[in-house]
Amino acid sequence: METKVLKVVRQGEAFSVQSSKQETGQLQKCNIVLRELGGSKFENEYVCAMLGSLAACRFYEGDVVIATLRFSTHEYQGQVFQEILATDIVKVN
Repeated sequence: METKVLKVVRQGEAFSVQSSKQETGQLQKCNIVLRELGGSKFENEYVCAMLGSLAACRFYEGDVVIATLRFSTHEYQGQVFQEILATDIVKVN
């Protein structure tokens, strides 16, 4: 896991996904795009998933946040995909 200071580019709406780990069988998920701080739009960007109660949090374009990101990969139908999960995000005032 890595903790970074990042700027919010955009955040999508929360939606439900199936989860065998949840009692209800459903889990809230939301995608957010975060960019490293710097002087241009060409800094590194991360498309991250926020799950559960974190998916209900709302961040806005330009917000500066401290985020803990978990990087992982998984294989599906012979292809390998990278996933980035935001496990914690706090807005910097």
